[in-house]
Amino acid sequence: MRRGTFVRWGVPIAAAAVIGAAIGAGPVIAAVSGEPTLPERSAQQLLADAVAATGKEGGIAPMSGTVQQTASLGLPALPQTGEASPLSLLSGSHEVKVWYGGADKVRVALPTQLNETNLIVNGDTAWYWESATNTATKLTIKAEARQDKRALPTPRPTDVTPQQVAEHLLANVDQHTAVRVINTAQVAGRPVYQLVLAPKDAGSLVQEIRIALDGETYVPLQVQVYAKGSAEPAFQVGFTQVTFTPPAAENFTFTPPAGAKVEEKTLGAGMEQELAADRAEHAKDVAERAKVVGQGWTTVAVVPFSLSDLKTATPSDGSQGRGPGSGAGADPSALIDSVLKSATPVSGTWGSGKLIKTKLVTALLTDDGRLLVGAVTPEEITKAAGTK
Repeated sequence: MRRGTFVRWGVPIAAAAVIGAAIGAGPVIAAVSGEPTLPERSAQQLLADAVAATGKEGGIAPMSGTVQQTASLGLPALPQTGEASPLSLLSGSHEVKVWYGGADKVRVALPTQLNETNLIVNGDTAWYWESATNTATKLTIKAEARQDKRALPTPRPTDVTPQQVAEHLLANVDQHTAVRVINTAQVAGRPVYQLVLAPKDAGSLVQEIRIALDGETYVPLQVQVYAKGSAEPAFQVGFTQVTFTPPAAENFTFTPPAGAKVEEKTLGAGMEQELAADRAEHAKDVAERAKVVGQGWTTVAVVPFSLSDLKTATPSDGSQGRGPGSGAGADPSALIDSVLKSATPVSGTWGSGKLIKTKLVTALLTDDGRLLVGAVTPEEITKAAGTK
């Protein structure tokens, strides 16, 4: 089953999650004031409410809505890419529609200007539909596979909504972060509390992260990440419309249109064991190759990296433009060249390399074959380069 179209939403969400993995909080109590009026809640109470809303075993309540993701990271000019390119999500605004009737009733739609991609999960059957290629994939999910949710190659509704981002952020709240509540506001026409997480360490590029919690359900409706010195969020994902009622049953049914190419696959015990083995092997490889320098908001990831290897691995037959989420029209080599043109040569006792800075992330590609990445200042990243 091809999931690239949906997985590409993980690019900006994962970026926010990485930032979230570095945060923590102290015991700050704050009162709620302003319009609309909501019952007063302290920051500690809202933290508990938000964690309960995003992490309860039964999942969130049935709902549907439209989510908009906006990124303004201050990247250099990127090469032209197709609508389906993962690179396109690094700037501008993009929309996804979600229907959630329960753990086994999910629909996610990604409309573009001319086409639409849909994933519909209904019990033991899932459909993946691409209007651009007039292709539908029917996936039969055996009972043993449904019992292991990790084996399902389908996103939860929270994988493309503010809930997932907030879940990562709230799971790592400890002593590195100041937490407060600011005036209530409205998101998607609903009153919300605004829980604000801010780093205590001056070495972070993040000014603050605002999580808007629904005033009735405490479900996160919006997450905004502000960079230092910016009045507007550098990254934002939030509902523009949301309804906390069970979606109609027809939202979870699908019939391929006449003339569509239909493929059929089965997900069973054998596949879940294979996926589990792949996950374990990947985790082991990452653990052996990567290391982390620093803690809290100033965490820096260090991985072996060769620019020549990356370019060699780039497909040269045009295959990167085929299939959902493959980045139609996108050329990774062109992206690499574009980004490197904006890089600044740097050197120190650790060696030399090229520094790339955006509003929220700094990256250092060293001449001795390392890539350092973190939501930190250039000073922090070069300091981390000296730790071997």
